[in-house]
Amino acid sequence: MIKQSKDTAVLLLHCPDKQGIIATVTEFINVNKGNIIYLDQHTDTVQKVFFMRIEWELEGFLIPRDKIIEYFSTLIAQKYSMDFQIYFHSQKPRMALFVSKSAHCMYDLLAHYEAGDWNVEIPLVISNHPDLEHIAKKFGIPFYCFPITKDNKAEMEAKEMQLLADNGITFCVLARYMQIISPEMIKRYPNKIINIHHSFLPAFVGAKPYHAAFERGVKIIGATSHYVTEELDAGPIIKQDVARISHKDTIENLISKGQDLEKVVLSRAVEKHIERKILVYKNKTIVFG
Repeated sequence: MIKQSKDTAVLLLHCPDKQGIIATVTEFINVNKGNIIYLDQHTDTVQKVFFMRIEWELEGFLIPRDKIIEYFSTLIAQKYSMDFQIYFHSQKPRMALFVSKSAHCMYDLLAHYEAGDWNVEIPLVISNHPDLEHIAKKFGIPFYCFPITKDNKAEMEAKEMQLLADNGITFCVLARYMQIISPEMIKRYPNKIINIHHSFLPAFVGAKPYHAAFERGVKIIGATSHYVTEELDAGPIIKQDVARISHKDTIENLISKGQDLEKVVLSRAVEKHIERKILVYKNKTIVFG
């Protein structure tokens, strides 16, 4: 992520594809003295849907910040039947980190956070086990443990959701969190819960995927980061990557290579979400560069 000092606005939109959308949107920004610093667009020629991300500097912009959404909706969005969101760089996303016992993804995310790589705040870490509390303490982040069982899951998750609300959390990251998220939480955070899966989807199921992959003699292992939906491991995919495997690799090699992939893929997905470079349409993502 390129660090920036000036405050900016980011507009994400999709709408039925029509001629003149780019010219109309850029004119709206230009006539109001906005300096455009990023513009990317994509047209789905099958669905006939237009997607766009545009970012501009707010210094000298004629429309007050608290009126931009209203003006854009009235002057442009309604005319083109746009679905849009506007974000401000100065309003940092607030991320909750969910973990269980595996530390590799947690360490990687918190290292980016501590280094100041991302324009984000991490007010808390939530876990269903106490094992990784010492890591959260190293980074000075409050750690909350909710020991979930099949008998108390609804009660514990209600407490988690209250904690998220109290801390103004805007999105969640499941960093190898070994619990299925309830439909209630998913509805509260639609396309705002990011998960990492230990291979391409569909994948080897069960508690020991790398052992299963080893027994099958796979030649490629992968990792997939996606948004969580009510259908397990079927949400919109954000990032994927692979590593080559040979007969010389042991199970330990597979696990090590797999964990390296998980860290990188999850961090890339989180970064794109923080940068507001992801548009979800139906069950697919448009990920801007």
